[in-house]
Amino acid sequence: MATTSTRYIFEVPLKPVLGDIFQPTGFPDIGTATFVRPGQPDQQHILVESPQSMANRLEAIGWNNYENKPIDALASLPWVKVVDSQDENNHITSSRTEAHRLSSAFIRNSQHPDDDSKTMVEYFAELFELEDDKPLSNHTISAQIFKLDPLCLIHGVFFADNKLPGQPKISRATSACIEAHNVQPAYSGGVKRDQVRHSIKEGQGGSSEGYGSIPFHRTEYLAESIIAKFIIDRTQIKSYRLSDEATELLETLALWEVRKLLSEPMRLRTACDLETIEELVDQEGSKPLSVEELESRITDLCGSVPELAGAHIPLTVKWNPKGK
Repeated sequence: MATTSTRYIFEVPLKPVLGDIFQPTGFPDIGTATFVRPGQPDQQHILVESPQSMANRLEAIGWNNYENKPIDALASLPWVKVVDSQDENNHITSSRTEAHRLSSAFIRNSQHPDDDSKTMVEYFAELFELEDDKPLSNHTISAQIFKLDPLCLIHGVFFADNKLPGQPKISRATSACIEAHNVQPAYSGGVKRDQVRHSIKEGQGGSSEGYGSIPFHRTEYLAESIIAKFIIDRTQIKSYRLSDEATELLETLALWEVRKLLSEPMRLRTACDLETIEELVDQEGSKPLSVEELESRITDLCGSVPELAGAHIPLTVKWNPKGK
């Protein structure tokens, strides 16, 4: 970990758990994302995991999928829970699991928590003090988002709605990716066998219907090195102009997510199970705080952050889709 006055920077070497071959992420139409560094025309590099996917993985470690709520370490932080307007026991989604977080359509189209005649879009406009012909107050917006879900100030949120003047946007304060350097392809394949329909006759349905034995090929890779990279923008977090305790809490949360992600099995997909090679240390060779120490710090800070006084944990809103 490298620490500067403006950001935390981590570069963590990884390796496959099984063998040397791994499967990188793929994208529609282009497949594997490959690139060549200037001055190294003979070496190919690939993107193993994109910043978008890494953001999702960092967020996911703080969520209990079985109980539809944050894990115990984050239980004292505000978040928005969406339930069915016809059945409050029916959990729909949350600000922690939606791709657009607080700006999710499920949240924007929910009812105001204190006034069923208003929507959450109208609620946001009031909270953020949004008006036509009036500049956005970044501090007001950040402070109110912190009270609704502080993790949105780490992972970003964009209120892309014409009913919200100015359409406020918070960029990610944490960015991450995994790259593999000096890679070589490993070609392999297999066959999907049909144990029932051994031959396909015209008009009996073929591979498009899922029948028959179908051969396939795949391309995986070997790499000289695989590096996970993380950046936490401390300048952006400080720009929210929150209390010292709230600012420290956001930094601690961001550090905890990185530490927690690296401490657990990193099975990104079936053929991409990675582990760290070296113990995480800073540029002086000292170990950063452990997951347990960071969790303890989060708990202590939650009890002292003035912005959290009176916060709803969670804020429960009722989703009422049009026509229901």
